Formats: sequence, structure tokens, C-alpha cells
Amino acid sequence: MEIKKVSIIGLGALGILFSHHLTKRMPKGDLRIIADQERIQKYETDFVYCNGERCEFDYRKPEEIGEPADLLIFAVKYDGLSDAIQAVKNQVGEHTIILSALNGITSESIIGQTYGMEKILYCTAQGMDAVKVGNRLTYDHLGMLVFGEREPGLISQRVKQVAQFLESVAVPFEVATDMNKRIWGKFMLNVGVNQTVAVYESNYGEIQKKGAPRDTMIAAMREVMVLSEREGINLTETDLDYWLNVLDPLSPEGKPSMRQDLEAKRLSEVELFSGTVLKLGRKYNVATPVNEELYRQIKEIEAQY
Repeated sequence: MEIKKVSIIGLGALGILFSHHLTKRMPKGDLRIIADQERIQKYETDFVYCNGERCEFDYRKPEEIGEPADLLIFAVKYDGLSDAIQAVKNQVGEHTIILSALNGITSESIIGQTYGMEKILYCTAQGMDAVKVGNRLTYDHLGMLVFGEREPGLISQRVKQVAQFLESVAVPFEVATDMNKRIWGKFMLNVGVNQTVAVYESNYGEIQKKGAPRDTMIAAMREVMVLSEREGINLTETDLDYWLNVLDPLSPEGKPSMRQDLEAKRLSEVELFSGTVLKLGRKYNVATPVNEELYRQIKEIEAQY
């Protein structure tokens, strides 16, 4: 099956970034942005901009019935996942392939409970430095999608179909056969980067150089490494170095989503990051003092809104 129809739900940083890119490379009508009437009205009134250019998106309401998507991409925040799963039901058909670009280590299994794990490819989005302020997104690095089957070592026909499509629309990608480790590695990076930049009220540049913020970030990441051993994932110092190398080329002025959330006085994904670390720490009786402190400080900031 050739992938022709693509649906995306979520117009945060990732959703805008990839939707804008795809709009320029796909026939009109083949890329659908799923959103409720209130959001569509806001988008069509205020518009959405990417690197200064107004985005021309084809919006579809959840209740609209049409041809199912060949590829469905979730790009919402974690707290919007439950609603998004219900909103895309008319986009899912017998042969639909689903990718989740959400942070964390659980979104695939949550989506799979509704639509079946046989439709899910595991995925991480990495290497982008997008910053969204209001309805305007700016970025220097598009980053890439890393995806594959949950089963180690397998490159399925579905994986090949997605790879062929992404190549045809010039989206950087990597096919991986160790997706459990990749997803945990991205989780480790988010735990370190997002929370550290948020607490230090800084940007990528502050953690790309030596100093207390970078030390805090790496210490938080190493706590995830210890927990990964208990979970049978076994992240190593080599994995830590890999993800630090992903961080290094990002625009120094860029900021991760959690920093942007706190600046805008929105509730963050702290429960997804240190909240998860603390739960796993209690489960395995593993001390996680760095993440405990990051959790405390972020919750304190949010309480002041």
C-alpha cells in the first residue's frame, strides 16, 4: 500500500513544523489537520505562521466522514491525548498506520488500547529546535522522525511504506530496530533537558556549555539510566553520549516545550517526566533526588500562576 492520505492531530510546535513542511510537498487535500470547530475558527481567524510564512492547512472536523488516512500522526500534548484519540476515529481505517510524536514512554500503548497495537509503529521525534509563541512557530532544524516496530530487529512492510513516503516528501528519518531503547533514550533526554531549562529559566545554549545547568541535566538523565536497567532497557553511557550529541547542534536560543509552557503560564508535562521517574523510583526503591528537586521546583512555579 502506498501512503497518500495523511492526517495530523495537534498544532503545537511539532504539528505545525511537520504540517507546514508536508503542505508544500503533497497534493492539496491529501494532508488533513484534524481539529474541532472552535480551534478551526481560531486558526482561520488568527492564522498560523511558520518561520514567518502563513500556513495554508486543510482543516477537518472530527465528525466529518471521508476516506481514512493511510498515515495518522499524533502531535498533541500528553494531556490532550485522550480527546485526540476520540477525535480521529473517522480517520482510522483497516490499513491506517499510526505514529505518535508525543513525549514520554506510554502514548503508543494508550493509543493501541483503542485502535489496536497492530496499527502502531513506535516513533520518536528528535533534533528539532522549534519555538512556538502564540500562533507563530520558528525553527532552525527540522529534526527527524525515528520509527520502527516494537519487536527488536524487525523491519516490516509497514515500516518500509512509511520510509518510502517520508523519503518522497523530504522528511528526514531513520528506521530503527531498537525502538524501546530509542523511546527510553528520548525520555531520558526530555527528563534532563526540558526540566533543567525550565527551572534555570534559560535555553539550549545554557545546557550546551559546561556549568551547573548542564551538570543538573546529566544527573537527571543518569537517574533515568538506572531505572532503565530495572525495566530491562539498559541505557548506557554510550546512549547518554548519543543523546547529548543530538542536543549539541540545536539553536542556542531555542527552548524546549516545558520552558515555553512555563513562560506562557501553562501547566507543563512535569508528570510525564520527573513524575514518571519518581513513580518508577518508588516502584524499584531507587533514589531519584535530582528529579525530586526538579519536580518540586516546577510544581512551585506552576502554583504561582
